[in-house]
Parts: sequence; C-alpha cells; structure tokens
Amino acid sequence: MTTLPPAPTALITGASRGLGLALARELARRGWRLIIDARGAAALEVACAELAQTTTITAIAGDVTQAAHRRALGVAARAAGRLDAVVNNASSLGPSPLPKLMEYPLEALRGVYEANVFGPLALLQALAPALKPHARILNISSDAGAQPYATWGGYGSSKAALEQLSAILAAENPDWSVYWIDPGDMRTQMHQDAYPGEDISDRPLPEASVPGLVTLLTAQPARPSGRYAAREVAPEAA
Repeated sequence: MTTLPPAPTALITGASRGLGLALARELARRGWRLIIDARGAAALEVACAELAQTTTITAIAGDVTQAAHRRALGVAARAAGRLDAVVNNASSLGPSPLPKLMEYPLEALRGVYEANVFGPLALLQALAPALKPHARILNISSDAGAQPYATWGGYGSSKAALEQLSAILAAENPDWSVYWIDPGDMRTQMHQDAYPGEDISDRPLPEASVPGLVTLLTAQPARPSGRYAAREVAPEAA
C-alpha cells in the first residue's frame, strides 16, 4: 500500500481579499492546508467558508502587529504539524490620499512600519518553532520599495526596509528560501485607496500575480533566495 506524503501547509496573512485570497484559493485547489488571517473578522469568515469546501483551513482574525494574535497563529501552526511556507502579505498603505513626506503624520508612519516591517519579522519569530527546516518565506513587497515615487515615501520606505530585512534573513538562515516579491500593480482595495476617486480598472486582477508566487512556493529544487517580480517568474517546466 502506497503512503502519500502529507499535504503541505502554508500560513498566509491578509488572506480575506486581494492577493492573499487569490493565492489561498490556488493553493487550496492544489491540496495545500492553510492557516489564514486578516484584520476584518467578517470578511475572513466568508473567505474561510469558501476555502473550507476545498481544503483543511484554520482562520484567525487579528492584526499581526499584536503579540497575542501572533501567539495564536503560532499555536495554530504547531497544531497543524509545522509549516512549509509563510506568506507575509498583510500590509498597511497608510493615510489616503498618500501624503508627501514633509507632511506625513509621524504616528501614522509608525503604524505603517509596525504593520509592514515589525509585524512580518515578529510573526516569523513567533512561528520559528513551527517552521520546517527548509521552509519558504514569501514577503510581499512593492516596486515602491525600490523606486522613488512621489507621495509613496511612507509605504515605499517601509517596503524597502522589509526587503533589506528579507535579504538579511536569507543570509542568516541559509536553509530557508526567502523571497521578497513585487507583485506588480493590481486591482485591489489597497491600490484603490492609494488613488482615491480614480479608475483603476485597467490594472490586472491579483490572480495575474499568483502563478509566480506558486512557482516560488513549489519549485523543486527551490529557487534561490532573492528579490523577484511575480509576473516575471518563469513557471516550472511541465
């Protein structure tokens, strides 16, 4: 009798909508077990009900900037039998419309850094006992972390910090595969908030960025740690 290997397990933050939900749907379709979170409990409950029709899922509402929530995610990860992957997707845009740096409310900027820099690192620290030795870490970044776009200084500088943090994590943890990823412009609520009142219907849906993320999660052997543009990741050969 052939024994099948256990299904892989991923934890995805910010998975009630946008890119996080699109990725969760695809991984569920591929048989992954999932742990997901989001700040909005109602939207997370809807996402969980959908995904539960396809896979084993645990959904925990909360904010990754809060230690109690990170501990709850750690408990869920250990109960799942250790994690193959963590996707740090939850993020904060900051004030909308986006202010120039010289006009940026500093308390708001601190909040952006709490969500986009400290939150992902603190979550990985909390999850460390539950990570498999060759875990894959996907930190969702932005081209605003590499390019100097006016009014994007708060969000962009936080993503630049996340990218450097990711690079050092990769250097310090060579057994992990650590990816910091630019998903590209997407038709999401966050992108709409960045451009209030504008028509963003010409942007691709988040699903356009999912194949690249899936490749980074599943490629054998693993792609080297580094910065990737999701829509430029070559798929695995059939």
